[in-house]
Amino acid sequence: MHPAEHRGLRELYVTGRQLRQHWRKLADRLDAVGAAADSAQILRAGSDETRALLHDLKDVTAARGLWGKPAAQGLGARIAGVRSALLDPTLEVSQALRFAALDVQHVVTLLAYLARLAAHRGDDELESFLTAWELRMRIHEDAIRVAAIAGGDHPDEAILPSTPGLGGRAAHGAAAKIGTAGEWFDGRSGR
Repeated sequence: MHPAEHRGLRELYVTGRQLRQHWRKLADRLDAVGAAADSAQILRAGSDETRALLHDLKDVTAARGLWGKPAAQGLGARIAGVRSALLDPTLEVSQALRFAALDVQHVVTLLAYLARLAAHRGDDELESFLTAWELRMRIHEDAIRVAAIAGGDHPDEAILPSTPGLGGRAAHGAAAKIGTAGEWFDGRSGR
């Protein structure tokens, strides 16, 4: 296996685990703030599909002498935890959905890249596995992208804090104040 494949497959474990946990947590938060119910369902479905990907990936990579636990998936879980704790509370619902779209776009792009690497090396079995998963994950990529764009149909809901409770309101408020200060600075600089 080429080092590019080895590194890429490890990255797939990291990004897959990050997507799985981040999307599950974000879906729970959206339910708790009473916003984007359809989006929460999309996030849960994508999280569940990613769990299946990680499960299936385990056998495919083990046959090639590569494993994703505990380090790679542990890193993905930590990244998801940091994002959920530090970034998501500052975001509006629409922003959180757009960032979620980036999570799955990374995984889909990585799957396509890895399939090309496997094809280059002549590993038809791995190429087929990765291509099939790219197509499966693309469904979730398309769905969350459509949901994120559809947030424009509900602007009042789109700007709600993505995290419930006092902590979410405080973090969202702080982010809004920073944004207002940035707008003031940009306005002064532009004159």
